[in-house]
Amino acid sequence: METTPFTDTQMTVREAISKICANYPDDYWAAHDESGEYPHEFHAAVSRDGWIGIALPEELGGSGLGISDATMMLQTISESGAGIAGAQSIHANVYATQPVAKFASPEQRRKMLPELIKGTKRACFGVTEPNTGLETLKLRSQAVRNGDSYDISGQKIWISSAQVATNMILLARTTPLEEVKKPSEGLSLFFIDFDPSAPGLDLRRIKKMGGRAIDANEVFFDKYRVPADSLIGKEGDGFKMKILHGMNAERCLLAGEALGLGYAALSKAATYARERTVFGRPIGQNQGIQHPLAAAYMNLEAAKLCTYNAARLYDKSQEDSSITQHSIGIACNSAKYLAAEAAFTACERAVLTHGGMGYAQEYHVERYLRECFVPRIAPISREMIMNYVGEKALGLPRSY
Repeated sequence: METTPFTDTQMTVREAISKICANYPDDYWAAHDESGEYPHEFHAAVSRDGWIGIALPEELGGSGLGISDATMMLQTISESGAGIAGAQSIHANVYATQPVAKFASPEQRRKMLPELIKGTKRACFGVTEPNTGLETLKLRSQAVRNGDSYDISGQKIWISSAQVATNMILLARTTPLEEVKKPSEGLSLFFIDFDPSAPGLDLRRIKKMGGRAIDANEVFFDKYRVPADSLIGKEGDGFKMKILHGMNAERCLLAGEALGLGYAALSKAATYARERTVFGRPIGQNQGIQHPLAAAYMNLEAAKLCTYNAARLYDKSQEDSSITQHSIGIACNSAKYLAAEAAFTACERAVLTHGGMGYAQEYHVERYLRECFVPRIAPISREMIMNYVGEKALGLPRSY
């Protein structure tokens, strides 16, 4: 990967994270993918050096850096061979905490964030529901005020790391959908204790195709009681907080993870193509091998520029009001789309370059290919991004 465009801070992050990741090679991640065991050792190592708080305030124990730097961190983790699984072991604790850092009271921030930064607690993010999917505005999970508590009822799905989480950043309705003027109203954000042994909370692990070291879950709430001071900001402002300060950041981070996976796959493919000799010459000397890999590299480089431009806009918008949420949304969605597509192409071509050995676990590229579907699907599909860009950037009629 060409590193010329990056800042000194980003390169410092890349170097430091690379040193940590060197202790967790491909075989570590392959073993955890096979067993489905959470990478506790890796999470502890990243936490020990304070990296989980990379984009959180310094006064709370974080580094006070930006999403641009966090994107570099997650790209570097993924690129090390840890892939999407390794990055997602800390992913939610980086982006889902952004609304908490921005909108929680000082007392709430002091209570909620330092232990996440230290790694003694872990958070998962509860948004998606089985009957609404991408229709976030149609969420049905409810938080009903009951004195000095809220009773939460409903269901969430595809909740990563819920098996090991101690907290959840939850989006739920405090006003039923039928009683609001606009669907974006009535949604509230909570930072809750997450205790499956308590009454009213159950979870079920989902068996999945890739990234199996990180659990994905269905979560069921049935009048699960949380304190009223779990509410972040005001009732009804949750959607605005989630979209403006959570989802755009997540798109940048996931784009970085996709880039890392693509570069890792391409590195494996190039090495194999240089070393594998057939008919008396390296297979990489053949244009049928060389050109697809060169095209994959150029796709990754273009997506990289788009990704770090989007992250830079996100960071600058915190201080520069001339940068609109409209432009940030287009940039972040475009970056996620392009990086995911570039990663898919790189991973597929890496498997094909290896021929039959690409199908073997020992070369790791099959694991990369299984994981590269995640950024194409989540947290928003390719098709919905194209709908968004068509409407917001091109002014075309809304298609959904």
